Amino acid sequence: MAMRHGGAILAEQLKIQGVTRVFSVPGESFLAALDGLYESGIQNVVCRQEGGASMMAEAHGKLAGRPGVAFVTRGPGATNASSGLHVAMQDSTPMVLFVGQIARGHRDREAFQEVDYRQFFGGLVKWVAEVDQTERLPEYIARAFQMAMSGRPGPVVLALPEDMLSAVVDVADRPVVQVARAMPDAGDISRILEMLGRAERPLVVAGGPGWSTQAALDLKQFAQRMDLPVAVPFRRQDYLDNDCPHYAGDLGVGMNPALAKRLQQADLLLVIGARVGDILTNGYELLDPADLGKVLIHAHPSPDEPGHVYAPDLAIASDSAALIAALADAGGQAGGWADWTAQARADYEAWQKPKETPGPVKMEQVVSWLAEHLPPDAILTNGAGNYAAFVHRYYRYRGYKTQVAPTSGSMGYGFPASIAAKLEHPDRTVICFAGDGCFQMTCNEMSTAIQHGAAVIVIVVNNGKYGTIRMHQEKTYPGRVSGTMIANPDFAALARAYGGAGYTVTRTEDFPAAFAEARRADVLSVIELQLDDDVLSTGMTLSETRALGERSK
Repeated sequence: MAMRHGGAILAEQLKIQGVTRVFSVPGESFLAALDGLYESGIQNVVCRQEGGASMMAEAHGKLAGRPGVAFVTRGPGATNASSGLHVAMQDSTPMVLFVGQIARGHRDREAFQEVDYRQFFGGLVKWVAEVDQTERLPEYIARAFQMAMSGRPGPVVLALPEDMLSAVVDVADRPVVQVARAMPDAGDISRILEMLGRAERPLVVAGGPGWSTQAALDLKQFAQRMDLPVAVPFRRQDYLDNDCPHYAGDLGVGMNPALAKRLQQADLLLVIGARVGDILTNGYELLDPADLGKVLIHAHPSPDEPGHVYAPDLAIASDSAALIAALADAGGQAGGWADWTAQARADYEAWQKPKETPGPVKMEQVVSWLAEHLPPDAILTNGAGNYAAFVHRYYRYRGYKTQVAPTSGSMGYGFPASIAAKLEHPDRTVICFAGDGCFQMTCNEMSTAIQHGAAVIVIVVNNGKYGTIRMHQEKTYPGRVSGTMIANPDFAALARAYGGAGYTVTRTEDFPAAFAEARRADVLSVIELQLDDDVLSTGMTLSETRALGERSK
């Protein structure tokens, strides 16, 4: 052992835990940490705003299965970063955020940028702590990583007082953390197969944390052997190859009405890893929490989740990958539900057939073209907005971790996530879909992409409005447009101003050529799709939505 300042100790702990990249916006409150990173070999991706940095860290955690790490400064830096923490919490993503803090001797004086982080982050993350003793840094950091990955994964915050971080001590490092995982036993597997055997209309819902490429393959094997229809929760469409005849679609925003009906008609639900919440149940309307009316088998890594809203007939605390592996290896045969499964797939195929939208640029055709021409390992990211519904409905995900999107519905997420994805997988095609409003929340990170060589392709869907809110506005207050129109820049020119490539598409038939140019550019590229003003959602135009709202008055 040797005398080291806290920043050097911190950097060494990160290396021990396998961290190779962090995302940050620098601040004077954690200069010692920046110094510790200097010779660590850990890449420090400097971002332009803390919200972008925390979203990149969250996306990294989604892709890597281990905590994404971000560093931000105290006060406004920490509050800006809270947006990414919220995504990580609702998406069950492992993440560790390090926040600079005022010197310990200045507490409770409302010192410059002082915030009580335990109070501020307390209801937003799994665990928040402040490290007061330099010699305890290895202990706190090890616990932060263990907490972020255990049970239901999530975000952890460690506040670092600047004088603690710069102090010099002699302390031993901690080893890499070992995370305890609940494993299924033979009785659990036998009981699941027995209950499935009594069902007539079973439906598997697979999602949540703790999956892997092998788990996705095991799910496919289990579904094929048992001839089971499989649905996935919101923005977990890459958990089963969408070309698999047992894939039935996603239970998310704007879900297929036929799948929604199937969820209601099922007499048994086997939920593996997912939370049964409001998005999956369309605001708890499809499934009544007071009277479910069907058998529910709910398995989740956290024992606290089954029974959280819906009472299960069988509750299992288990690692999802281990459970699906055991089910794939177990015996069991398909019941008499072949027609039920076949119809579930037919409903999905019918939902995939494009419904034409107005104007010369048709989103349904653009997304369908990408589904046919992108390599199977291409990664698609997006934030929130009606534009994303076109991706959900018409794109086919063919491999695990090819969809990176926020189940929390956070706008601005897709672009920072695409940067993190490209840095992690520089050899893969990474596409970000973003609405005009969504993109402008984090488009300053184009500078980050250029600086660090993240050659992502951003498809900006420009309809001059906050489309989702406008949709609800027209349904509830038809014709009374307030606060939903936005003025936009020339997105292609903006990308070029940052040093990237930019293209504007005003006709669907011009998109393939623009996309080919973007791929050849091998630099951050923006393709702006200029949509007709009447385009609003996959199912209804703006004028149709307004007419519906007027009729309901």
